[in-house]
Amino acid sequence: MDDVIALREAYRAGLFQRQHWLPNIVSGVIVGVVALPLAMAFAIASGVKPEQGLYTAIVAGLAVSIFGGSRLQIAGPTGAFIVILAAIVAEHGVGGLQIATMMAGVILMLLGVARMGAVIKFIPAPVIVGFTAGIGVIIWVGQWKDFFGLSNVTGTHFHEKFWQLLQAFPNLHVATTALAVLSLALLIVSTKIAYLKRVPAPMIALIVATTLQAVFGFDGVATIGSAFGGVPQGLPTWEWPEVTLSRVIELIGPAFAIAMLGAIESLLSAVVADSMAGTRHNSNQELIGQGIANIAAPLFGGIAATGAIARTATNIRNGGTSPLAGIMHAVTLIAIIVVLAPLAENVPLAALAAILFMVAWNMSDLRHVVKMLRRAPRADVVILLVTFALTVFADLVVAVNIGVILATLHFLRRMASSVGVRQMGHDELRRELTTHSMDDLPDDVMVYIVEGPLFFAAVENFEQTLAFSKTEPRVLVICLRRVPFVDVTGLQVLEDVIVRLRARGVRVLLAEANPRVQGKLRKAMIAELIGPQAIFETLAQALVAGQSSQTTPRAATA
Repeated sequence: MDDVIALREAYRAGLFQRQHWLPNIVSGVIVGVVALPLAMAFAIASGVKPEQGLYTAIVAGLAVSIFGGSRLQIAGPTGAFIVILAAIVAEHGVGGLQIATMMAGVILMLLGVARMGAVIKFIPAPVIVGFTAGIGVIIWVGQWKDFFGLSNVTGTHFHEKFWQLLQAFPNLHVATTALAVLSLALLIVSTKIAYLKRVPAPMIALIVATTLQAVFGFDGVATIGSAFGGVPQGLPTWEWPEVTLSRVIELIGPAFAIAMLGAIESLLSAVVADSMAGTRHNSNQELIGQGIANIAAPLFGGIAATGAIARTATNIRNGGTSPLAGIMHAVTLIAIIVVLAPLAENVPLAALAAILFMVAWNMSDLRHVVKMLRRAPRADVVILLVTFALTVFADLVVAVNIGVILATLHFLRRMASSVGVRQMGHDELRRELTTHSMDDLPDDVMVYIVEGPLFFAAVENFEQTLAFSKTEPRVLVICLRRVPFVDVTGLQVLEDVIVRLRARGVRVLLAEANPRVQGKLRKAMIAELIGPQAIFETLAQALVAGQSSQTTPRAATA
């Protein structure tokens, strides 16, 4: 039953009892209404038809609610995907997007089966903030065309499109701009009016703008009807995309991009849901659920989907407590398509652009960005700005990869600098000396302690401190009590140091290595190098052995 873990946990918690039905049904209906304009807007911005966004919300919403690892998650198309999906559609067509989405679904399932959910959540905050802010800027600028009724723009890169949009501003369409500004004003103001707060702001803007266009029929205003021929009334049919080996190979990169972004956003959404509702999600099962959703959605004409933070939060705020709310959200969208699809013909694209303006603003989270720029360490600020710039001017995948690499290198540098090798003084050794009735260490016995993980990035300090020490003790005890782990590079450097010290006539003893480190020392044959009697459980034992050790003849010097 692990494949339905969210349903199972909700059942065990008694959330499917009759008293919980109404709040979850009501919440599901509200979230479905919220999802309607967003799903169409995200689809259009991604380069596909508006109904494909609705199909995605339905199929993915059902799949994640049933198979996911969070009982509160609402899935569907999201703004974060717009940049990636639009680029895939432009280069590979809608068919290519569907194949890439299915491949991404398989990747997500494999990540879940391999229990990689916890690892993906460790992507550093500056990288996440940088690329989400960059995506927000791209979405905002990308909607200028429909918001202001500008002519089509060309160009591959952001700066090219941006410059052409600026040049086209003098020719903006007055009626389109007026509807867009009105829609944007309603989105902002309606959330501050008491009796309108209960109604989703995107729905208010959509209804008002659509009604005005239907009544007055403004010339030159682009609508879903004029641009896409309306929204089909009815449910999609199963259709298997034409998959060939050559297409699979060329779509591997886009598929990984969809999978990585989907994994990051879905797990972030699940974490937000946990913090709001006091629940606890299963990261690996969530990835499996998202994988199933992305395999299923393209088979019914949909596109890529992931956990939607805003819709999930709306679900929680309106009383959703179980997967029933997510299922009801999908049922609501089905009912809207079957009954109200013809009304979508008069929906102005300008109103959807205004909704995406708000999505871009919320994604950018300017206050959080400014706060991080002011308070974060300099290295994190640089990582944020580099990720942001690469997202906007280069490519999202490149931005995330470079951001993670920079963050990793910074972390390794900090970790390496935190590893220390120092000589232990008399005060630190007093307890061990007193226990064995030793007044002091002989002058030719020295003790060094290693503090921190002995891994590839930290071996330089270790090597320089020990191998190039100016002292020439007869016995050198290396205390490893504060070494949590050691990698193969650390083992190699330790071996080199021991060989050099032995060549100078210094006997090396190791003490207080934890069982994990001891196992690696034996596997690397360090024990054979220094002798099986030279690795001690306690430092005191090593000190006694060092004191009683016979003097070892030193290596001949020139």
